[in-house]
Amino acid sequence: MKYLLLFVSALILASSGIKAQQKFELTPERKLQYAQGIINNYYVDKVDADTLVDEAIRAMLNTLDPHSAYSTPEETRELNEPLNGNFSGVGIQFNMATDTLYVIQTVAGGPSERVGLLPGDRIIEVNDTLIAGVKMKNNDVMRRLRGPKGTVVNVAVKRTGVPELIYFNITRDDIPIYSVDAAYMADPTTGYIRISRFAAETPEEFRKAMNDLRKQGMKNLIIDLQDNGGGYLNAAQELAAQFLKKGDLIVYTEAPRTPSYTYVAERNGDFLDGRIVVLVNQYSASASEILAGALQDHDRAVVVGRRTFGKGLVQRPFPFPDGSMIRLTVSRYYTPSGRCIQKPYVKGDIDDYIEDIKHRYDAGELMHSDSIHFPDSLRYTTLRNKRVVYGGGGIMPDRFSPLDTTWYTPYYRDILAKGALYQYVLGYVDTHRQQLKAEYPTEKDFAERFEVTPEIMNGLIEQGKKTDVEYNEEQYKQSENYMRTVLKALIARDIYENGSYYRIANDLNPIYHEGLKVINSPDEYKKLLGD
Repeated sequence: MKYLLLFVSALILASSGIKAQQKFELTPERKLQYAQGIINNYYVDKVDADTLVDEAIRAMLNTLDPHSAYSTPEETRELNEPLNGNFSGVGIQFNMATDTLYVIQTVAGGPSERVGLLPGDRIIEVNDTLIAGVKMKNNDVMRRLRGPKGTVVNVAVKRTGVPELIYFNITRDDIPIYSVDAAYMADPTTGYIRISRFAAETPEEFRKAMNDLRKQGMKNLIIDLQDNGGGYLNAAQELAAQFLKKGDLIVYTEAPRTPSYTYVAERNGDFLDGRIVVLVNQYSASASEILAGALQDHDRAVVVGRRTFGKGLVQRPFPFPDGSMIRLTVSRYYTPSGRCIQKPYVKGDIDDYIEDIKHRYDAGELMHSDSIHFPDSLRYTTLRNKRVVYGGGGIMPDRFSPLDTTWYTPYYRDILAKGALYQYVLGYVDTHRQQLKAEYPTEKDFAERFEVTPEIMNGLIEQGKKTDVEYNEEQYKQSENYMRTVLKALIARDIYENGSYYRIANDLNPIYHEGLKVINSPDEYKKLLGD
């Protein structure tokens, strides 16, 4: 009996040793594989293995920083499309506000224009599938219109004044996606260029816009980066180099596991003498902050607006063979003065990070510059004039412009949210397109001479009532001037091109007006730069 007990004890000890050894050898990678195997083999319901792995990857990345992310093959295509500069499709700008695809514009020289599709046409069917009146989502519509270059899509079109449907066979082709939203002369000597994102073709688009504006007499330049969430680092680098001297540092990166990079201007820029103002707000991020930070650190531009988003983390794409991709944060970027502009974050707490803009609003930062406080440890100086600048949370502008909410009312919110504004514009343009084009041949003519009449505003009120927006006279009067300008801007966009919207809508933008004031005041401009 004694020997039997000893034998059992030995077995228990041996078993414990094996288990301890096995536990020691269970790497995180194997543990993940075991977990997947257990779920696949024993879960009560059928499991989609692809979905399981996708969600596991997302969960892992969510424990890191707010910008490391995973995307499925379809999501990856959608993410890359605006940055690559083109996609294959039929070449139209459309609106689905009335539950019918309404053609706003055709891309010049694009597939739809070539076959005779016109602004104002309504696409009823795509490849024998009814898309009108069925509450189809925009993404679903685009999925039907886009496709490989050279393939054919058949559409049935309803045209005003034509009783029967018109049928078109459209051969899909490459459609350019532009990142320069607007370029025009703000006054006789000041050019204005708005950039929505930093894409592969942005530098070339920007150079073209610059050349066109110079021919019109541009001496000084406003670069509008409001709401620009970033894009390709190289694109921002190329734009910055146009305003700096050879050898000037633009941005550098530092990382513990990947090589560090330094980006400098490789030659003298083409625009070294004129005054530059960069417009930013709380949604200007990443590559926008690189451009604004580089020009600020070299005392080459006055930054006007509100503190930028604060994204100073660099993501490297790691594609999978199936087209999915991990965008992993591999380094931090720094402005020439040494500032890391990444705002603080708690690993795994993405919700708090997303809510940061709301926190700024609640703290009064968007209305009052003195509500922003930086510790001395984040204090830096510009390279030429030794002005004080701060890191650790976005680019702080040289001239602050507060957020204006005096025009905002629940009435305007509902007019916008329920689609009444866009529906009315579509109907108005549909009825008056030819008349407006004849009376105002160019967008400049329209901007200078077209007036939003009381009849037009009454039409908007009635459209609001049709969409269950209750008329409130007091709130209407408070928002009236704002709505007039937005209406005019939307009409211009639908008749001419996207850039027409900003030529008119900028009248409502305090940051734009502050930037124009600074650039046209040489003494104030020099003072802000520390000259």
